[in-house]
Amino acid sequence: MSDLRLDGTVFEELKRTFSSVSDRMDAARRTLKNTDGSAVGAGKLVEDVHEFADEWGYGIKQLGKHTQGAVKMIDKIDEEFSKLDQALAESLKAAQKKSAKEKSAQKKGD
Repeated sequence: MSDLRLDGTVFEELKRTFSSVSDRMDAARRTLKNTDGSAVGAGKLVEDVHEFADEWGYGIKQLGKHTQGAVKMIDKIDEEFSKLDQALAESLKAAQKKSAKEKSAQKKGD
């Protein structure tokens, strides 16, 4: 491998963090969806509690989708970085071989 290196555990930690956020968002959304507003008493207040729960539930669902998208992007970045790292390593090996051949040819010419 080349000197351009990023420890793969960084990507794994990022994926784990974002997956955790997504799971927690989904759990919060389910909790809000099952909110029983009747406990607050007055009809208008019950309606407001349900409306609040619906709006926040939708927002949380969207955040969850975005965190799942972030996990997919982290996977793609990891994949592309690995390809780049491999290509750079191969390029360095080729340059070293070329340099060694040139030095060998130069010594023979001296």
